[in-house]
Amino acid sequence: MADAPGTLVDAERDGPLDGVAALAARLARGEVTSRELVEAALDRIEATQSTLNAFRRVRAREALAEAVAADAELAAGAARGRGGPVTHRHRPLLGVPIAIKDDTDIAGLPTAFGAAGEFPPAARDSEMVRRLKAAGAVIVGKTNTPEFGQWPFTEGPAFGVSRNPWDLDHSPGGSSGGAAAAVAAGLVPGAIGSDGAGSVRIPAAWTHLVGIKPQRGRISSAPVREQFNGLTVYGPLTRTVADGALLLDALAGSLPVDRDSAPAQVEPFLSAAGHPPPRLRIGLSLHRPYSGMPASLDPAVRTAVERMAEVLARLGHDIVPVEPPYGLLGTIFLPRSMDGIRDWAGRVPDPSQLDPRTVANARTGRLLRPFLPLSRAAEPLARLNIGRIFRRIDVVLAPTTATPPPRVGELNRETNWATDQAIVAACPFAWPWNVLGWPAVNVPAGRTAAGLPVGAQLMGPAASEGLLISLAAQVEASERWYLHHPGERAAHPA
Repeated sequence: MADAPGTLVDAERDGPLDGVAALAARLARGEVTSRELVEAALDRIEATQSTLNAFRRVRAREALAEAVAADAELAAGAARGRGGPVTHRHRPLLGVPIAIKDDTDIAGLPTAFGAAGEFPPAARDSEMVRRLKAAGAVIVGKTNTPEFGQWPFTEGPAFGVSRNPWDLDHSPGGSSGGAAAAVAAGLVPGAIGSDGAGSVRIPAAWTHLVGIKPQRGRISSAPVREQFNGLTVYGPLTRTVADGALLLDALAGSLPVDRDSAPAQVEPFLSAAGHPPPRLRIGLSLHRPYSGMPASLDPAVRTAVERMAEVLARLGHDIVPVEPPYGLLGTIFLPRSMDGIRDWAGRVPDPSQLDPRTVANARTGRLLRPFLPLSRAAEPLARLNIGRIFRRIDVVLAPTTATPPPRVGELNRETNWATDQAIVAACPFAWPWNVLGWPAVNVPAGRTAAGLPVGAQLMGPAASEGLLISLAAQVEASERWYLHHPGERAAHPA
């Protein structure tokens, strides 16, 4: 297949890349070494950094040392005669290269969260990183994100522009844009992002990936009690549902310091990905939550989401139209998000280097801080009101974004007012589930006539990740979106 102009693909690839689970199995069988995989990932990162620009920091020396240690552990297991995937069930990611977003502490590297300046290296790993390492993953680096994750594009003076591997003139989205670009381009088989207003699901939609936003409290926020006043959770970005489920299993769990903890899952998420769900009532919602600014659904996205409803109907599910009663949910969202920006703005070594829009948002956060208790108190009522839809349906199907991927710079305006208008018009659908704290999964829904990916989100009630993962995997078995990768220009369903 010839590479299309403006796209970025691995020239040596003649089929789909191995994912997280496949690489872990190959490592356990001795078909490949972790050092080989990590070296190849580092080579791909270096080769694409001038174009894709997915990474803020790369851990080349540390990652190679960890790969050597993983190979020794794998060899020791094989020598004891217990080789194979089952041997390392407590280390299910042993030797697999993974990336994390640059909002997360990993010992020895700064956590700049998209901001400029010389940040001190973190003294210790966050709990999420500790769990990732405990599962055996080799973290090759930290991916780009806009300043404090405020925007659904990944651009900024501190690192430049991260681009979409499906078309380098377009954005991969944000704020986990670098992570999504790295997975979509095949630099790594999976990455961990964070989602405070769609920041996993939006870039997943725009780069043809599965993006899982889990239940609040499913993955620990430690060492902090919560992120962005409970709006933000960590979540995996992968090419397949099973890979995302595997990462979620490895990361799930809370600590006493966490403000929230999720109910224990009935079965491992990877197991849920291995069987279809029962017949479900799925509510198709094209209703845009009120955000105070104009937005309309692009016809290409509408067509893709409606086609996804048809796919679900063919799989035996009942599709009914719904309109979740979002009301003025944004009044609960705004104080918490702006206060989170205020908090991060107070951590930078040189505030003079902050984006003027960040300074203004931090100022707004200070003004709205007295309203935080009221915002938290209103959340249970919002959950009760919106949750009534789950008396007659099981899952909501909705657009992840209102538009296909925008061109680089299209959403990145000079003022907060202009930027907010642009991002609300492009991404009005994802943020309510962050206020509610409930899980949602982006699935690839197809591509436009220009070959740009679009997504749909499956949204459930509290602690429904297993159901959503099972449903997403059923759709994936029909759509087989993992077979398609950057370089394909023609529109193709999934």
